[in-house]
Amino acid sequence: MSKNTDFFQRVYRVVKKIPHGKVTTYGAIANYLGSRKSARVVGWAMNSSHTNKDIPAHRVVNRVGLLTGKKHFFGINLMKQLLENEGLVIENDQIKDFKKFFWDPSKELQ
Repeated sequence: MSKNTDFFQRVYRVVKKIPHGKVTTYGAIANYLGSRKSARVVGWAMNSSHTNKDIPAHRVVNRVGLLTGKKHFFGINLMKQLLENEGLVIENDQIKDFKKFFWDPSKELQ
């Protein structure tokens, strides 16, 4: 197994724990995994996850709550629709009241 594949699997384990109605960031996941500067690699993992329906990739956004990964979802507004179905409000591709819905794995997972 390559180093990236192992890292991707670790990312997916964290993403599967994001609660319904919450979101986290690429950077928060990277930080939790002890690789603080690997937010971009977390993004690559999310881009590769869309064939696995068990990974709620729609719950991972950028550091200010923008839906930067939306182009990797099937359907032009699928990421937005999935988040709205969980009770979040999206305006101009950004989560309204982002801090209210932010889930920090470093504080939630021990």
